[in-house]
Amino acid sequence: MKVKKIYLLLSTAIIASASFAQQGDPKATEFYSPVPKIITPGKAISYAPSDAIVLFDGKNLDEWVTTQDPSKAADWIVAKNILTVNKKAGNIQTKRSFTDYQLHIEWRIPANITGEGQARGNSGIFLAGTGPGDAGYEIQILDCYNNKTYVNGQTGSIYKQSIPLANACKKPGEWQGYDIVWTAPRFNEEGTIKSPAHVTAFHNGVLVQNNYELKGETAYIGAPVYKKHGPAPIKLQAHGDKSEPISFRNIWIREL
Repeated sequence: MKVKKIYLLLSTAIIASASFAQQGDPKATEFYSPVPKIITPGKAISYAPSDAIVLFDGKNLDEWVTTQDPSKAADWIVAKNILTVNKKAGNIQTKRSFTDYQLHIEWRIPANITGEGQARGNSGIFLAGTGPGDAGYEIQILDCYNNKTYVNGQTGSIYKQSIPLANACKKPGEWQGYDIVWTAPRFNEEGTIKSPAHVTAFHNGVLVQNNYELKGETAYIGAPVYKKHGPAPIKLQAHGDKSEPISFRNIWIREL
């Protein structure tokens, strides 16, 4: 009942704020309650099963391209089996496109992170990147270990849509992980939504999204809407804040 109540409260708030969002104010879609409880996650790390497509194994970026120009190789930094964001190069995305899948990805906020709010280790995973920039469906990455922000924009949120069920963040400098099951939306021929997207996500082994039904693509300003698309790449965000860039490792996917 608590989960349903959280979704109902957020859905009501999104509808109520829609008219204000049309005025171009990002704060119209930022909510500060209910605040997810803080829990201590476990230490387990998952490795790729035999049927997985390995998207990053620490060696190269052969499975990735630049989002702004997919004909160009991804230009992030690979060193010591770790992938680090190059903010000047912009977002990167997978060469392949996917529909439904299981995704595992590990990430680390720098131990020396600075900034506050959304300007503290900000990045994101676009579970289906539908265009250049930040178009698509984003699950947020941020340092929320000891850092307050709007709750539908904190770690584990479906950005500006779904508050995470818990805050399972580890300290900056420690590796963390997402395990995500993504069901892509389906569209009618004329472009209307046939079946919405759903996502289940675990953060450090803790359930943070429980088969959440998305209301459309995630947006910084305004209410979410669906736009017809087919299979899409997965994108990693090079956020424009001034804090130290985050890192990734051990990325794999199983198509469902």
